[in-house]
Amino acid sequence: MKVLVYAEVRNGKLKSTAGELLTEARRLLAGKTENIHAVLMGEGCAAHAKTLATFGASKVFVVDSPTTNTYQCEPHIQTITQLIQKNGYTLVMGPASPTGRDFFPRLAVRNKSAMLTDVISVSLEGEKVIARRPMYAGKCIAEVASQSSLTFVTLRPNVIPSEVLNASAEAAVENFAPTLNEDAIKAKIIEVRKGKSEKPDLTEANLIISGGRAMGNADNFKILHDLADVVGATVGASRAAVDSGYAPHDMQVGQTGKTVNPNLYIAFGISGSIQHLAGMRTSKVIVAINTDPDAPIFQKADYGIVADLFQAVPLFKDELKQLVEHS
Repeated sequence: MKVLVYAEVRNGKLKSTAGELLTEARRLLAGKTENIHAVLMGEGCAAHAKTLATFGASKVFVVDSPTTNTYQCEPHIQTITQLIQKNGYTLVMGPASPTGRDFFPRLAVRNKSAMLTDVISVSLEGEKVIARRPMYAGKCIAEVASQSSLTFVTLRPNVIPSEVLNASAEAAVENFAPTLNEDAIKAKIIEVRKGKSEKPDLTEANLIISGGRAMGNADNFKILHDLADVVGATVGASRAAVDSGYAPHDMQVGQTGKTVNPNLYIAFGISGSIQHLAGMRTSKVIVAINTDPDAPIFQKADYGIVADLFQAVPLFKDELKQLVEHS
């Protein structure tokens, strides 16, 4: 088994999913790292090669070119395909992030190979790749298998804790310049307009603070953003809040929104419909604040507070500020 890990870089920063993927690759190969390689793409990405080495990458390919500095689907597909052809990888792993979800399925089709998506673990049975993935809104776990000579896997963020193997490790670094077929690049990035927030996408966030229809209006979501700023959390919303026009769809957590898996999920004024629980039920710790003591979300919450959110948010903010100041 020879593994290639796609280590995602966005805006010059290495995503935490890189450490998670390399940790899972090490576990898969029983701690042996000689056949675990990684690829970095993006401007200045070479600076992250050392970090990948500490997580177990024995070799790191650095692709630093104008075409790959900003994420574009086709150049990524061509680059990784050429690395596969050059080095004979049998397993290619990437994050089930917005980027990974976009190009990994296309990459699998291009290579006429198997694709296992949004998995929470990977194992081997001989040459067969076995993966576990949630199904039916997380109500059950399915085992899926690939007997293909080449398998592509996307790992759900925040499921596997990153574990540094050797803080002083150094990887063999190779600059890789792919030969790109420009005619195949049908769409090109002309301009990237950044959002106001530099916080992680909901699917990758470790801390999430969400609001429901009880927020009352879009302006009231500002108190959640202010609270989130204290601890660097990302703000989400229920479908009811989104449908009411209080928050944009990209903030929606749930079956028809985003599936999240943070270490801490705090829900303000969210009743806990089946649709919403489907998107956040795998959170490590769930805290719910609602005026209705019979709200369904309390059945799933680790900690529940029966209170008005507009009274609770300022108290949370003060307490979290003190924790941050004394940490």
